[in-house]
Amino acid sequence: MMIAENKYQIQLYSMLALRARLRLELVGLKGRGRTAYSLLKEELGIKGSKQKVLDSVNEIIQVMKEQKGEIND
Repeated sequence: MMIAENKYQIQLYSMLALRARLRLELVGLKGRGRTAYSLLKEELGIKGSKQKVLDSVNEIIQVMKEQKGEIND
């Protein structure tokens, strides 16, 4: 179990959850409401295919972990 204790950890956890949703979308799983792909593109201003967005998110998560300590995913 992971406990998010501050604003940084909440942001990182949110990014990890969206990344997990995007991975599922890449293999064809669909859900209701907005896709993680559209949310990430809007939130981060990233353009490109789902795979390019996933690659960018992975880089962002890596930088976040390096800057403030690591949360295992």
